[in-house]
Amino acid sequence: MIEKMQERPWPLYKIKLGRPEEDIKLVKALRRHTDALFRVDANCGWSAVDAIAKSKQLRELGVEFIEQPLPADDWEGAKQVYEQSALPIIADESCIVETDVDRCAGYFHGVNIKLTKCGGITPARRMIARARALGLQVMVGCMTESSVGISAIAQLLPLLDYADLDGAMLIANDPAAGVTFENGNVVYANENGTGVQLLTRE
Repeated sequence: MIEKMQERPWPLYKIKLGRPEEDIKLVKALRRHTDALFRVDANCGWSAVDAIAKSKQLRELGVEFIEQPLPADDWEGAKQVYEQSALPIIADESCIVETDVDRCAGYFHGVNIKLTKCGGITPARRMIARARALGLQVMVGCMTESSVGISAIAQLLPLLDYADLDGAMLIANDPAAGVTFENGNVVYANENGTGVQLLTRE
């Protein structure tokens, strides 16, 4: 992970955690090599007690928020973490489709919406509007979609608090060109619609 950071420096990093014995040690090791903002995704890997304790340590290490620390169906634990965490908690696996947004209010500080899970830009817009009405922060994230999906997500940026747009950078066979990135900033393609152009391959 240190080698990846040094190879391509960014102003912020999202760190995948979920190994309780090693998580804080890992973040401390990374922090020694960058002043960038950190966000962490525990991938449902902690207990409520772990999440609350780690939130205090992670805040001191320059972490902005924690994504989905508990299993998606642990609503009792989510309530406890929501009330006692030192950092905002963002729902991921607990918020898949439109009807999940209401359920997250009072259990999370925000929701992570993924176009590939909720059904596209139109339902995502409704989810964003409902989250705002409920006082929730809003993030839109990605899986490993190509520039087709990432360029669609980028159209929503003015409505968001946080965005995770690295999916296309993680694949070697991106079939399209669209938005690009310069030092963490999105550069929109000078094309109609989402700006996507399919690539021709020989």
